[in-house]
Amino acid sequence: MKILIIGSGGREHAISMALSKNSNNNKIYAIPGNPGMLEYCECININQLQFNEIISFIKKNSIDLVIIGPEVPICEGLTDIIEDIGVKVFAPNMLASKLESSKRFTKELSLDNNIPTSDAKWFIDFFSAERYLKSLKPPYVIKADGLAAGKGVSISENYDDAIIALEDIFNGRFGENQSVLIEEFLVGEEISYFAVTDGVNICPLIGAQDHKRLLDGDLGPNTGGMGAYCPPPLLSKNLENKIISHILEPTLYGLKNRGINYKGVLFAGLMVKDNEPKLIEYNIRFGDPETQALLMLLKSDFTELVMSVVNEDLKSYKLEWYDQKALTVVLANDGYPNQYNQNEEITGIDEAEMNPKIKVFHAGTKIRDEKLIASGGRVLNVTSIDESIENARENAYQAIKKINYRGKIYREDIAWRALV
Repeated sequence: MKILIIGSGGREHAISMALSKNSNNNKIYAIPGNPGMLEYCECININQLQFNEIISFIKKNSIDLVIIGPEVPICEGLTDIIEDIGVKVFAPNMLASKLESSKRFTKELSLDNNIPTSDAKWFIDFFSAERYLKSLKPPYVIKADGLAAGKGVSISENYDDAIIALEDIFNGRFGENQSVLIEEFLVGEEISYFAVTDGVNICPLIGAQDHKRLLDGDLGPNTGGMGAYCPPPLLSKNLENKIISHILEPTLYGLKNRGINYKGVLFAGLMVKDNEPKLIEYNIRFGDPETQALLMLLKSDFTELVMSVVNEDLKSYKLEWYDQKALTVVLANDGYPNQYNQNEEITGIDEAEMNPKIKVFHAGTKIRDEKLIASGGRVLNVTSIDESIENARENAYQAIKKINYRGKIYREDIAWRALV
């Protein structure tokens, strides 16, 4: 079978690793991929938003299955275009992708189907939003309605910061013509929950907790994610059952009532208080960096799982996990999530991976003059698997000491919630 992965980050590197374990995958490609993925697949230098070139490649190389990693190609309709030429795709179609591309759509769907979530109001102009903000008390939760690369959410402790967040959105920081949601602030512990669905059946995967803020202590600006671990101690079987029955199943039901068939990953961002989950948001693809930890724990064949989804045969699929813990720490570039250097050589990955419990996934790297270069905001994901979160964390931080490039930054407290 010939498989094409769309994407170039740590998530896609982890997916290529998981796919490589199936001997029936006689060829794996990635568009555009990254240097770390060369271990498992052939990387093709095509921009992931050049849909015509992607379709030409799929036809020319007789691709059997496409797995789309990032949200932007999905939300811009790549799944629909590929399915139109008769090729199977592991990703929701454009209609279903509104679950991530419009926070307003998801909020309305939740309210219509009694899915527990926060109260919210949306605004299309600054002055209306400002007027409403004055009626609230901090902390203020302000969200760009559309895609914002994981950075479009602001939780402001004072009114002045909230106004700046509003101005950022309406001034086009996250794209033109963005509307704004102002939400009720939810108190509790945040958790990411992953499942896959074939449109009818839901197969729960695993939960994770990530660290969105740049700095230790969950301080600083929001990022795409600075680390994650799974499964979290918070996730009991009772809580998992509530997530499925109160949130995931009503979501599929609500989508069907709107004429939308959803196939692929359901990634629910949740707030949990007193063992009761509330929906914060949905993503329509695997999380990054949660996937890097999650797929290290997968004992079942990942290719078979994906094929069960695209062939609408998930009901009979049996999923197995290793009874261990996994943790990933993001190594970023100094200055991220704003301006950062893109030219520093990386050394020490081979030495770090001498520990068999360590895997280093590439996120923002390039080969330049035969040297591995830190070219992205998030550069590497140092991932460990072990019998306990404590051991996995110790492995990861020991490995990080062996990896070097100028401007390397990372959080030193990943998984602190699991260890308090």
